[in-house]
Amino acid sequence: MLRKLKLFSFHRGAWLLLAAGVLVLELTALGFQYYLDQKPCVLCVYQRAALAGLLLAALVGAIAPKTPLRLVAIIGWLVAAAKTFTLAWEQTQLQLHPPLFATCDFFPRFPQWLPLNHWFPAIFTPTGNCMDKGWELLSMTMAQWLVGISAGLFLIGLLVLVVQMPCPRKNKG
Repeated sequence: MLRKLKLFSFHRGAWLLLAAGVLVLELTALGFQYYLDQKPCVLCVYQRAALAGLLLAALVGAIAPKTPLRLVAIIGWLVAAAKTFTLAWEQTQLQLHPPLFATCDFFPRFPQWLPLNHWFPAIFTPTGNCMDKGWELLSMTMAQWLVGISAGLFLIGLLVLVVQMPCPRKNKG
């Protein structure tokens, strides 16, 4: 099974499948924002940016999946999934255990060289509060769902990285 997973990582379709899945997550967030009037908070915007990093990593992997560029894509996948998890976990903690006087930032602090909120304001401008739970499915908020999704993506990425290692050869003699 692990050998099949390794071979799967050499196919462009696997990387495009990952990219499509992440794109669905991004479009779902925008659908909630624009069609269900769920206002994104600054942590939501950061989670979108981290998912965009995962989308970028998947596209890098799709460029040349049979070359060492695949390893760069896997590392990008792991970093982006871990960041998404960390941000979703932080938001979940704020929602489940809201501090008495604290609030989240109203303006995102992207690096000067990557002002996503200026380049794509419709996607990366926060208008909500991090402690608002908003939408729930099966008693879980969007942030809680993203904790599970990003953890799953990280674990899959870790498994894909592990199977890239060469297998030890058995001696016949």
